[in-house]
Amino acid sequence: MNKRYPMYPINKLKIVFLGTPEFSVDVLKELELDGIVPDLIVTNPDEPKGRKLVVTPPPVKIWAQEKNITVIQPENLQLKATQSEVEEIKNQLSGFDLFIVVAYGKIIPESILNLPRRGTLNVHPSLLPKYRGPSPIQAAILNGDKEMGISIMLLDKEMDHGPIIAQEKIDLSNWHPYIDELRTQVAKTAGQMLARIIPDWISGDISAIPQNHTLATFTKKFDKESGLINAKALLNPNQLNPKEREEIWRRIRALNPDPGVYTIIRLSNKNIRIKITHATMEDGQLVIEKIIPEGKKEMLWEDWKRGNIK
Repeated sequence: MNKRYPMYPINKLKIVFLGTPEFSVDVLKELELDGIVPDLIVTNPDEPKGRKLVVTPPPVKIWAQEKNITVIQPENLQLKATQSEVEEIKNQLSGFDLFIVVAYGKIIPESILNLPRRGTLNVHPSLLPKYRGPSPIQAAILNGDKEMGISIMLLDKEMDHGPIIAQEKIDLSNWHPYIDELRTQVAKTAGQMLARIIPDWISGDISAIPQNHTLATFTKKFDKESGLINAKALLNPNQLNPKEREEIWRRIRALNPDPGVYTIIRLSNKNIRIKITHATMEDGQLVIEKIIPEGKKEMLWEDWKRGNIK
Protein backbone atom coordinates (compact mmCIF):
# COMPACT_ATOMS: atom_id res chain seq x y z
CA MET A 1 0.00 0.00 0.00
CA ASN A 2 1.09 3.56 -0.62
CA LYS A 3 2.14 4.85 2.81
CA ARG A 4 1.10 8.46 2.35
CA TYR A 5 -1.86 7.75 0.01
CA PRO A 6 -3.18 4.34 1.11
CA MET A 7 -6.43 4.10 -0.89
CA TYR A 8 -4.91 2.28 -3.88
CA PRO A 9 -2.91 -1.01 -3.70
CA ILE A 10 0.10 0.50 -5.36
CA ASN A 11 2.22 -2.62 -4.87
CA LYS A 12 0.09 -4.43 -7.48
CA LEU A 13 1.13 -2.04 -10.24
CA LYS A 14 3.63 -3.16 -12.85
CA ILE A 15 5.84 -0.14 -13.56
CA VAL A 16 8.79 0.54 -15.86
CA PHE A 17 11.08 3.44 -14.95
CA LEU A 18 13.19 5.04 -17.68
CA GLY A 19 15.96 7.33 -16.41
CA THR A 20 19.71 7.76 -16.28
CA PRO A 21 21.42 10.44 -14.08
CA GLU A 22 21.52 11.13 -10.34
CA PHE A 23 18.41 13.32 -10.73
CA SER A 24 16.48 10.18 -11.72
CA VAL A 25 17.82 8.32 -8.68
CA ASP A 26 16.60 11.09 -6.37
CA VAL A 27 13.10 10.69 -7.82
CA LEU A 28 13.28 6.89 -7.39
CA LYS A 29 14.23 7.31 -3.74
CA GLU A 30 11.16 9.46 -3.10
CA LEU A 31 8.93 6.92 -4.83
CA GLU A 32 10.44 4.13 -2.77
CA LEU A 33 9.45 5.94 0.43
CA ASP A 34 5.84 5.40 -0.65
CA GLY A 35 6.29 1.78 -1.64
CA ILE A 36 6.45 2.54 -5.37
CA VAL A 37 9.34 0.48 -6.73
CA PRO A 38 9.54 -0.25 -10.47
CA ASP A 39 9.60 -3.79 -11.78
CA LEU A 40 11.99 -2.91 -14.60
CA ILE A 41 14.55 -0.15 -15.18
CA VAL A 42 15.51 1.13 -18.63
CA THR A 43 18.65 3.26 -18.71
CA ASN A 44 21.47 4.29 -21.01
CA PRO A 45 24.42 1.99 -21.74
CA ASP A 46 27.56 2.15 -19.60
CA GLU A 47 29.99 4.81 -20.87
CA PRO A 48 33.69 5.67 -20.49
CA LYS A 49 34.13 8.40 -17.86
CA GLY A 50 36.96 10.55 -16.55
CA ARG A 51 40.49 11.04 -17.79
CA LYS A 52 41.17 7.29 -17.77
CA LEU A 53 37.91 6.58 -19.65
CA VAL A 54 36.82 3.90 -17.20
CA VAL A 55 33.58 2.28 -18.39
CA THR A 56 31.03 3.36 -15.77
CA PRO A 57 27.37 2.41 -15.29
CA PRO A 58 24.81 5.23 -15.06
CA PRO A 59 23.61 6.13 -11.54
CA VAL A 60 20.16 4.61 -12.13
CA LYS A 61 21.71 1.24 -12.98
CA ILE A 62 23.78 1.28 -9.78
CA TRP A 63 20.64 2.04 -7.73
CA ALA A 64 18.64 -0.69 -9.49
CA GLN A 65 21.32 -3.32 -8.92
CA GLU A 66 21.39 -2.46 -5.21
CA LYS A 67 17.62 -3.12 -5.17
CA ASN A 68 17.85 -6.28 -7.32
CA ILE A 69 15.69 -4.74 -10.03
CA THR A 70 16.11 -5.96 -13.61
CA VAL A 71 17.89 -3.44 -15.85
CA ILE A 72 17.96 -3.19 -19.64
CA GLN A 73 20.24 -0.78 -21.52
CA PRO A 74 19.24 -0.51 -25.19
CA GLU A 75 21.53 1.53 -27.43
CA ASN A 76 18.40 3.30 -28.65
CA LEU A 77 14.65 2.78 -28.73
CA GLN A 78 14.27 4.17 -32.23
CA LEU A 79 13.27 2.10 -35.19
CA LYS A 80 16.84 2.47 -36.50
CA ALA A 81 17.47 -0.85 -34.81
CA THR A 82 16.83 -4.08 -36.68
CA GLN A 83 13.29 -5.46 -36.66
CA SER A 84 14.35 -8.29 -34.36
CA GLU A 85 15.90 -5.80 -31.91
CA VAL A 86 12.75 -3.67 -31.97
CA GLU A 87 10.55 -6.69 -31.30
CA GLU A 88 12.81 -7.83 -28.46
CA ILE A 89 12.58 -4.41 -26.78
CA LYS A 90 8.81 -4.33 -27.23
CA ASN A 91 8.49 -7.80 -25.73
CA GLN A 92 10.56 -6.73 -22.72
CA LEU A 93 8.35 -3.66 -22.24
CA SER A 94 4.96 -5.31 -22.79
CA GLY A 95 2.40 -6.13 -20.11
CA PHE A 96 3.03 -3.16 -17.82
CA ASP A 97 0.55 -0.70 -16.30
CA LEU A 98 2.67 2.44 -16.45
CA PHE A 99 5.95 3.87 -17.70
CA ILE A 100 7.62 6.71 -15.77
CA VAL A 101 10.25 8.75 -17.62
CA VAL A 102 12.67 10.96 -15.68
CA ALA A 103 15.69 12.33 -17.57
CA TYR A 104 16.10 9.18 -19.66
CA GLY A 105 18.15 11.04 -22.27
CA LYS A 106 17.00 9.29 -25.44
CA ILE A 107 14.05 9.70 -27.78
CA ILE A 108 11.26 7.20 -27.10
CA PRO A 109 9.15 6.32 -30.17
CA GLU A 110 5.37 6.50 -30.00
CA SER A 111 5.07 2.75 -30.51
CA ILE A 112 6.77 2.25 -27.13
CA LEU A 113 5.10 5.18 -25.36
CA ASN A 114 1.73 3.55 -26.05
CA LEU A 115 2.62 0.10 -24.69
CA PRO A 116 1.56 0.50 -21.03
CA ARG A 117 -2.10 0.33 -20.06
CA ARG A 118 -2.13 3.83 -18.54
CA GLY A 119 0.42 5.46 -20.80
CA THR A 120 3.80 7.06 -20.14
CA LEU A 121 4.26 9.77 -17.51
CA ASN A 122 7.14 12.22 -17.72
CA VAL A 123 8.68 14.61 -15.19
CA HIS A 124 9.60 17.96 -16.75
CA PRO A 125 11.21 20.60 -14.48
CA SER A 126 9.24 23.63 -15.62
CA LEU A 127 5.71 24.96 -15.58
CA LEU A 128 4.85 23.83 -19.09
CA PRO A 129 4.32 25.11 -21.72
CA LYS A 130 7.10 27.43 -20.49
CA TYR A 131 10.66 26.19 -21.00
CA ARG A 132 10.22 23.13 -23.15
CA GLY A 133 13.49 21.48 -24.14
CA PRO A 134 16.72 20.32 -22.49
CA SER A 135 17.62 23.08 -19.98
CA PRO A 136 14.59 24.38 -18.07
CA ILE A 137 16.30 24.59 -14.66
CA GLN A 138 19.24 26.53 -16.09
CA ALA A 139 16.81 28.83 -17.91
CA ALA A 140 14.91 29.64 -14.71
CA ILE A 141 18.13 30.66 -12.94
CA LEU A 142 19.57 32.56 -15.92
CA ASN A 143 16.39 34.56 -16.36
CA GLY A 144 16.10 35.41 -12.67
CA ASP A 145 12.65 33.85 -12.39
CA LYS A 146 10.84 34.38 -9.09
CA GLU A 147 9.31 30.92 -9.37
CA MET A 148 9.79 27.75 -11.33
CA GLY A 149 8.09 24.42 -11.11
CA ILE A 150 7.51 20.84 -12.13
CA SER A 151 5.06 19.35 -14.58
CA ILE A 152 3.93 15.73 -14.62
CA MET A 153 2.74 15.13 -18.14
CA LEU A 154 1.60 12.37 -20.44
CA LEU A 155 4.28 11.86 -23.07
CA ASP A 156 3.41 12.01 -26.74
CA LYS A 157 5.56 11.95 -29.87
CA GLU A 158 6.45 15.67 -29.72
CA MET A 159 8.96 17.29 -27.34
CA ASP A 160 7.39 18.27 -23.98
CA HIS A 161 4.09 18.63 -25.80
CA GLY A 162 1.77 16.19 -24.04
CA PRO A 163 -1.16 17.01 -21.75
CA ILE A 164 -0.52 17.99 -18.12
CA ILE A 165 -1.60 15.82 -15.20
CA ALA A 166 -0.17 17.90 -12.34
CA GLN A 167 2.01 20.94 -11.70
CA GLU A 168 3.67 22.34 -8.59
CA LYS A 169 5.55 25.61 -8.08
CA ILE A 170 8.86 26.24 -6.30
CA ASP A 171 9.33 29.75 -4.91
CA LEU A 172 12.62 31.42 -5.88
CA SER A 173 11.79 34.95 -4.74
CA ASN A 174 13.98 34.70 -1.61
CA TRP A 175 16.15 31.76 -2.61
CA HIS A 176 19.08 31.99 -5.04
CA PRO A 177 20.25 28.40 -5.46
CA TYR A 178 23.04 26.96 -7.53
CA ILE A 179 21.76 24.49 -10.08
CA ASP A 180 22.69 21.39 -8.07
CA GLU A 181 20.71 22.67 -5.08
CA LEU A 182 17.68 23.46 -7.21
CA ARG A 183 17.90 20.19 -9.11
CA THR A 184 17.89 18.25 -5.83
CA GLN A 185 14.80 20.11 -4.63
CA VAL A 186 13.06 19.57 -7.98
CA ALA A 187 13.75 15.81 -7.87
CA LYS A 188 12.45 15.51 -4.30
CA THR A 189 9.28 17.43 -5.14
CA ALA A 190 8.77 15.50 -8.38
CA GLY A 191 9.02 12.16 -6.60
CA GLN A 192 6.46 13.26 -4.03
CA MET A 193 4.15 14.50 -6.79
CA LEU A 194 4.35 11.19 -8.64
CA ALA A 195 3.61 9.22 -5.47
CA ARG A 196 0.59 11.42 -4.87
CA ILE A 197 -0.92 11.27 -8.35
CA ILE A 198 -0.13 7.75 -9.58
CA PRO A 199 -2.97 6.03 -7.65
CA ASP A 200 -5.54 8.53 -8.93
CA TRP A 201 -4.14 8.37 -12.45
CA ILE A 202 -4.26 4.58 -12.55
CA SER A 203 -7.82 4.50 -11.18
CA GLY A 204 -8.98 7.17 -13.65
CA ASP A 205 -9.90 9.71 -10.96
CA ILE A 206 -7.78 12.44 -12.59
CA SER A 207 -7.29 13.34 -16.23
CA ALA A 208 -4.70 15.11 -18.35
CA ILE A 209 -5.32 18.65 -19.63
CA PRO A 210 -3.88 19.75 -23.00
CA GLN A 211 -1.23 22.47 -22.93
CA ASN A 212 -1.81 25.87 -24.48
CA HIS A 213 0.75 25.44 -27.24
CA THR A 214 0.56 29.10 -28.27
CA LEU A 215 2.32 29.97 -24.98
CA ALA A 216 5.20 27.54 -25.46
CA THR A 217 8.77 28.77 -24.97
CA PHE A 218 11.90 26.72 -25.58
CA THR A 219 15.31 26.20 -23.99
CA LYS A 220 18.60 25.26 -25.61
CA LYS A 221 21.46 23.00 -24.66
CA PHE A 222 24.37 25.01 -23.27
CA ASP A 223 27.87 24.44 -24.65
CA LYS A 224 31.27 25.62 -23.39
CA GLU A 225 30.98 28.92 -25.22
CA SER A 226 27.89 29.72 -23.13
CA GLY A 227 30.13 29.97 -20.06
CA LEU A 228 32.79 32.32 -21.44
CA ILE A 229 32.76 35.74 -19.74
CA ASN A 230 34.87 38.88 -19.99
CA ALA A 231 38.01 38.86 -17.81
CA LYS A 232 36.78 42.06 -16.17
CA ALA A 233 34.11 39.99 -14.42
CA LEU A 234 36.88 38.18 -12.56
CA LEU A 235 39.53 40.86 -12.13
CA ASN A 236 37.31 43.89 -11.51
CA PRO A 237 33.72 42.67 -11.14
CA ASN A 238 32.44 45.86 -9.58
CA GLN A 239 33.45 47.92 -12.59
CA LEU A 240 30.52 46.20 -14.27
CA ASN A 241 27.12 47.84 -14.11
CA PRO A 242 24.48 46.29 -11.79
CA LYS A 243 22.72 44.45 -14.62
CA GLU A 244 26.01 42.90 -15.81
CA ARG A 245 26.94 41.81 -12.27
CA GLU A 246 23.56 40.15 -11.81
CA GLU A 247 23.83 38.39 -15.17
CA ILE A 248 27.29 37.00 -14.34
CA TRP A 249 26.11 35.77 -10.93
CA ARG A 250 23.17 33.98 -12.53
CA ARG A 251 25.46 32.33 -15.06
CA ILE A 252 27.80 31.09 -12.33
CA ARG A 253 24.84 29.57 -10.46
CA ALA A 254 23.18 28.10 -13.56
CA LEU A 255 26.08 26.66 -15.52
CA ASN A 256 28.29 25.05 -12.86
CA PRO A 257 29.72 22.50 -12.91
CA ASP A 258 28.87 21.79 -16.54
CA PRO A 259 29.58 23.46 -18.94
CA GLY A 260 30.97 25.88 -16.35
CA VAL A 261 31.70 29.61 -16.33
CA TYR A 262 35.23 30.68 -17.20
CA THR A 263 37.40 33.46 -18.51
CA ILE A 264 40.85 33.82 -20.03
CA ILE A 265 43.41 36.12 -18.42
CA ARG A 266 46.88 37.04 -19.67
CA LEU A 267 49.61 36.20 -17.18
CA SER A 268 53.39 35.98 -17.74
CA ASN A 269 52.92 36.24 -21.50
CA LYS A 270 50.51 33.35 -21.72
CA ASN A 271 46.76 32.85 -21.53
CA ILE A 272 45.38 31.15 -18.41
CA ARG A 273 41.89 29.65 -18.36
CA ILE A 274 40.16 30.15 -15.02
CA LYS A 275 36.85 28.55 -14.15
CA ILE A 276 34.68 30.43 -11.64
CA THR A 277 32.85 27.96 -9.41
CA HIS A 278 31.32 30.10 -6.67
CA ALA A 279 30.33 33.72 -6.15
CA THR A 280 27.91 35.71 -4.02
CA MET A 281 26.11 39.04 -4.26
CA GLU A 282 26.62 41.27 -1.23
CA ASP A 283 24.80 44.61 -1.20
CA GLY A 284 24.69 44.57 -4.98
CA GLN A 285 28.41 43.79 -5.32
CA LEU A 286 29.61 40.62 -7.05
CA VAL A 287 32.11 38.74 -4.85
CA ILE A 288 34.10 35.98 -6.55
CA GLU A 289 34.88 33.29 -3.97
CA LYS A 290 36.17 30.08 -5.59
CA ILE A 291 37.93 29.27 -8.84
CA ILE A 292 39.69 26.42 -10.63
CA PRO A 293 42.85 27.66 -12.36
CA GLU A 294 43.82 25.73 -15.47
CA GLY A 295 45.49 22.43 -14.51
CA LYS A 296 44.82 22.86 -10.77
CA LYS A 297 42.22 22.09 -8.14
CA GLU A 298 39.52 24.38 -6.77
CA MET A 299 40.84 27.12 -4.50
CA LEU A 300 39.90 30.48 -3.04
CA TRP A 301 40.11 33.28 -5.59
CA GLU A 302 41.78 35.64 -3.12
CA ASP A 303 44.53 33.08 -2.40
CA TRP A 304 45.28 32.54 -6.09
CA LYS A 305 45.16 36.25 -6.83
CA ARG A 306 47.55 37.04 -3.99
CA GLY A 307 50.13 34.60 -5.34
CA ASN A 308 49.80 35.37 -9.04
CA ILE A 309 48.64 38.93 -9.66
CA LYS A 310 50.92 41.73 -8.54
